[in-house]
Amino acid sequence: MTLQQLKYFIAIANNGSINKAAEQLFIAQPSLSASLKELERELNLELFFRTSRGIDLTVEGIEFLGYARQVVEQTILLEEKYLNKKPSKRLLSVSTQHYAFAVNAFVNMVKITGAEEYEFTLKETQTHEIIEEVKSLKSELGILYLNDFNAKVIGKLLKDSGLVFNKLFNAKPHIFTSSKSPLAKKQSVTLLDLNDYPHLSFEQGENNSFYFSEEILSTESRRKAIKVSDRATIFNLMIGLNGYTISTGIVSSDLNGEDIVSIPLQVDDTISVGYIVQKSISLTAQARLYLEELKKVVREFGVTVSDKIS
Repeated sequence: MTLQQLKYFIAIANNGSINKAAEQLFIAQPSLSASLKELERELNLELFFRTSRGIDLTVEGIEFLGYARQVVEQTILLEEKYLNKKPSKRLLSVSTQHYAFAVNAFVNMVKITGAEEYEFTLKETQTHEIIEEVKSLKSELGILYLNDFNAKVIGKLLKDSGLVFNKLFNAKPHIFTSSKSPLAKKQSVTLLDLNDYPHLSFEQGENNSFYFSEEILSTESRRKAIKVSDRATIFNLMIGLNGYTISTGIVSSDLNGEDIVSIPLQVDDTISVGYIVQKSISLTAQARLYLEELKKVVREFGVTVSDKIS
């Protein structure tokens, strides 16, 4: 097993295609296929299986990818430090629920990385998709919340997927709405206060279970409800229809301007926001940098953040 084989394997996993990886690496597809077969033969493992979309990692391939990334990352650091080699392209993929603070932290991470080359991915997506992306190592980190209602179901899914949840902070529920909404005049709101306003939530596609909802109180009946697929749309509907959504209370004026406000919601519940990772795989330096920036952003809102990073 060589370092080159590990780099080839990582490129195939990142692209989900031998052809695309070969193009990226500027080598012939047959040569890349032969290298992969030789690696699998040496390990006595099947690392990929074919699908209608291309190729996906097997369970053994997912575990091996985690170790391969660590070996390659540490080798690169040694080469940069002791052989004065040009810094390599920085890589990181994050999947998250629709949180502005996650985007803020991503912006900060990119700015301070200082790399000449990088390839980063930030994907705001559905809850079940976040879990699947981290499970298959298409994303190194996933950001989502747990509370008393969904913790048992999602916790079991994470355990069955070989993932762990690391809490970043706890938040009391708030609503987000337009600064011009009649609700914005209140110091706090009750569920009764919200009756006449459209409830806005993020649709969850085929996995549209109450437990995968991004908003707490997902089982509550609403007279007016609108589902959306992205954060820009939900903010437009807040402004255009005086709609509201329920979240952490952390709203970024840097990204969203002064049009959206946060108001405490009088309910007995707590939102625990955290990140999910593969249980047996250590985080890369780039992922750790992102988490540090995430904690800094959240602290700016006066929120107590866990200092532990797995």
